[in-house]
Amino acid sequence: MTLTFRPEPPPPSRRKGAPAQGATLRMEHVRVTAPDLQRRAQLDKARKRMLLCAGLFGVLYVVLAAKLTLATIIHPILPTQAVLDAMQPTLDVTPPAPGRASITDRNGTILAVSLPGAELYADPKQVPDPQAATAKLASVLPGLNVAETQKKLSSAKDFVYLDRRLTPSEELAVNALGIPGVNFENGEKRHYPEGDLAAHILGGIDLGGKGVAGVEAYFQTRLTTNPAPLALSIDIGIEGIVHDELAAALKEFQSPGGCAIVMNAHTGEVVAMVSLPDYDAGTLGTASADSRFNRCVTGNYEPGSVFKLQTISMALDSGMIHYWDYFDTTHPLHVGKFTITDFEPAHEWMAVPHILDVSSNIGASRIATILGPRIEQEWYQKQGFFSKLPIQLPEAQPPLYPSFKNWGLSTTMTVSFGNGIAVSPLHLITGVLPIVNGGIRYEPTLLAVNPNGPPPTGVRVMSPQTSDIMRKLMTGVVMSGTGKNAAVPGYVVGGKTGTAQVVGPNGKYLLHTNNASFMAAFPMNDPQYVIYVLVLQPHPDSTTGGFTTGGVIAAPTVGRIIARIGPMLGILPATGDTLAALDASLTVPMNPTPPPGQVALGPGHPLPAGANAFAYQLLGETPPGASPAKTGHPSALISDTHNVSQRPAHAAPGDSSVKRTVRATKIQSVEVANN
Repeated sequence: MTLTFRPEPPPPSRRKGAPAQGATLRMEHVRVTAPDLQRRAQLDKARKRMLLCAGLFGVLYVVLAAKLTLATIIHPILPTQAVLDAMQPTLDVTPPAPGRASITDRNGTILAVSLPGAELYADPKQVPDPQAATAKLASVLPGLNVAETQKKLSSAKDFVYLDRRLTPSEELAVNALGIPGVNFENGEKRHYPEGDLAAHILGGIDLGGKGVAGVEAYFQTRLTTNPAPLALSIDIGIEGIVHDELAAALKEFQSPGGCAIVMNAHTGEVVAMVSLPDYDAGTLGTASADSRFNRCVTGNYEPGSVFKLQTISMALDSGMIHYWDYFDTTHPLHVGKFTITDFEPAHEWMAVPHILDVSSNIGASRIATILGPRIEQEWYQKQGFFSKLPIQLPEAQPPLYPSFKNWGLSTTMTVSFGNGIAVSPLHLITGVLPIVNGGIRYEPTLLAVNPNGPPPTGVRVMSPQTSDIMRKLMTGVVMSGTGKNAAVPGYVVGGKTGTAQVVGPNGKYLLHTNNASFMAAFPMNDPQYVIYVLVLQPHPDSTTGGFTTGGVIAAPTVGRIIARIGPMLGILPATGDTLAALDASLTVPMNPTPPPGQVALGPGHPLPAGANAFAYQLLGETPPGASPAKTGHPSALISDTHNVSQRPAHAAPGDSSVKRTVRATKIQSVEVANN
């Protein structure tokens, strides 16, 4: 065994100045001076103060901890409800008000409303391939004009609209294409939920949101400054019925157009107004001119025998003529080279009820000549037939009427049965309101009358007694006269037929062409509503016996409308004894006898005191106190033409029935405008 000895490690190095290992310790003397003692005293004092502060803070923390424990755990202080409510965040989820107020019918049904939408635009400079971009857009936008869109995308402009009426689905489809430079802009789109119903009343707006027709144009400021809905007077349910019935009549009789109006007899509110053909209010910009033409307010038409309601009313209200007076209708009226006849000559003396019942042109002419042009003009003036109606539609036009200086004998006679004057259907129905409501004329309105507010104010234009008699005479027309086809079971209906000749482009009446109309009111014991239907240039069929008169064309349509809308308007049909009593109370004999002490006009006594000179001229006699040299022959008082003003009529494109310029034709024989 070999043993190896490891050497011991060297001793640790000694600190410099320390004694060597094993050396003897020595005592060291330290001197403590007075300053040292002072410093030590100050340090002791500081230590005591720090201990005191630490103790105080410790106590404070303990107190705070105890207070927090008491306030939050043992006896917590809960916040009040007001504090909790104030801490709740306020979130407004109401969408911003539209820039254009909605439009409703009288019952609150929305007819026009603006909803948020998107408009498609592009920056052509950022579109890398205009042709490819156009192809992509066309694949999701069926109505896109490809050529126009590609032209826009290829332009040097910074901004172009591509489609300003995107639907939500179209917006999503375009967004999925991801075309560079094509973006969306927030906007509003006007919606018309009822489509073509009330289209001519609503009108429409342009791409910039500005009203361009109808109430949208008339109330442009109101709709853009007041967010409250605009309530119209129409009832969209009634509007739909009138639209359907008028459309059926136009289709049956192959008519190029027509119109129908329902009005409240005691307020002037338009409850329904239909002009056909029409258009969807949302597509006004693409509608044809013929569809946009509002025949109710823009078209002026010769009214035909419906105007006899005005003639008889003015005669009775004048006090010169009574309903028991008789007039010579035994033969046509020959004035110079002109002749006025009846459609079905009776060759007898007729009383006023009989004249209206069979719609005698000769009888109306006799009555008009007794009154004379001054009374006639004053009556038409206060009935609004010489001025534009204040209806809330920009399309409304003034009537066409003869010049006062040319208002001679022929004009006095022919206007009495609705020839030689052209008025709008709205003029015509407005003029009938006072005839049936007690004598008060109300201006037509498309705004709903507040049932809790003050009633509309009207103007009295005739006595209540005249209105009472006229209601009975109109009832007789439907019960036994030319308006029998307007009768409705359970309802007492009154009315008047109208068949007017049509003036052609050359100013002459078209042969075998006329407009058929019917004016009605119901219930005649207390008329609430007036209805007018006009069918332009109808063609006969097997149901009309080959005729195109108002009694066989328009009267049945009015009857169907009344039967459908009566219950909706709260007017229920009467039955049994009640209906019989109503009919009896509104019946006037066709050949009435004058009351005791009264003398009726008739054979041997044809003219009343104060009759106009025209009546004597028509009889070939000299008026009392007049010189024969001054009165002359009747033909000297006849104008060869009817000057209806120095302004062309407003007509629908292609509608020859109202294309009348300065003068109408010579009246050679007027024989179809009387039933």
